[in-house]
Amino acid sequence: MSDWTSFGRIDDEGTVYVKAGASERVVGSWHAGTPEEGLAHFARRFADIVTEVDLIEARLGSGAADASHTMTSLRRIRTTLDEAHAVGDLDGLSSRLDKLVVVAEEKAAEGRAARDLARVEALARKTGLVEEAEKIAAESTQWKSAGDRLREILDEWKTIKGVDKRTDGELWKRYSAARDGFTRRRGTHFASLDAQRKQATGRKDELVAEAEAMKESTDWAATANRLKELMVEWKAAPRAAKDVEQRLWERFRAAQDAFFAHRSEVFSARDAEQKVSLDRRHALLVEAEALNVDSDPQAAQARLRDIQAQWHDSGRVGRTWPPGWTVGCGWSTTRSGRRWTRPGAGPRPTPTRCCRRCATRWPRPRPAWPGPRPPATRSGSGRPSRPWTPSAGSWNWPRRPAETGRLRQAGWRPAG
Repeated sequence: MSDWTSFGRIDDEGTVYVKAGASERVVGSWHAGTPEEGLAHFARRFADIVTEVDLIEARLGSGAADASHTMTSLRRIRTTLDEAHAVGDLDGLSSRLDKLVVVAEEKAAEGRAARDLARVEALARKTGLVEEAEKIAAESTQWKSAGDRLREILDEWKTIKGVDKRTDGELWKRYSAARDGFTRRRGTHFASLDAQRKQATGRKDELVAEAEAMKESTDWAATANRLKELMVEWKAAPRAAKDVEQRLWERFRAAQDAFFAHRSEVFSARDAEQKVSLDRRHALLVEAEALNVDSDPQAAQARLRDIQAQWHDSGRVGRTWPPGWTVGCGWSTTRSGRRWTRPGAGPRPTPTRCCRRCATRWPRPRPAWPGPRPPATRSGSGRPSRPWTPSAGSWNWPRRPAETGRLRQAGWRPAG
């Protein structure tokens, strides 16, 4: 390129020629200096064109330039090269430009294919996001997580490019409709939930009021059963708002605790009182069993009456006796309705007498039932009664007075 005379010349009149194939064409004129300076001037113009081509080629090779724009620039340079006012290897530069145009066309085709693929992928991604949003709007009941996911879908939507405007608008309408539908369904749910919580608050207010009204009650059994029923109703009722639920529960629980604490105090005091009465009665029983009827029957009988009076004045005791305690002969102390027990039915270490009947009947032997066993009888209610069993020491209440007298003479006592 330093020998510009091989690509052009200047004649004596100052006309500048450049070689184009086997011919020459005029590119300008030079009258400002020597022919060498004129060729150098037009050579610099050619160098500028070469520099532009080098830059385009570098950007095309690195992928920084768009292949379509690069191809347009190369074609523009190739078209103006035939009329360029420059001196240089125009034929070599034309060949180079033709090759670069082919490369640019290939890269442009690859770019179009990549853009088409990216457009398809972007369309598939946005379609998938729209379908997911529609499914959430139609089915999801996880309101918080579903709302967060719809916002994430919107953020991801904004990052997806390459979908044509018309298709993108249609997909956006579907997404917007799904989001609005989900918002309406969520609002309806929470409105219904608020109404349900208000109803639950009213119902639990009633339960709390009833429990608080019964906390001072002394009808222990009925109140305890009703409080248990209130607890079942409380669990069956829907939940109110969290803070309201906690406040109502504390009031309800406090009313229950107050009642049961009061009952526990009363029962403890009653148990203590009954224990004192039980100890007094036990002492009276011990004293009654220690009476000596044989030496002084009248004094023993008078003392027994005093013991019976003290027995009735000793206060209330429980219905059950502690293990190992006995009740004397059973005739006067364990009579309960129509059920009596035969004196001395169980083995006793020494014969003791606690009443007149014991004094007259205890020493007598207990004979077995004479003759065959009487047949079974029926009670007044019509149900079949148990047969008489002499070995058991008791019999079922007979219906005929004559049989009662015979049994009593034999030492038997009615058992039921």
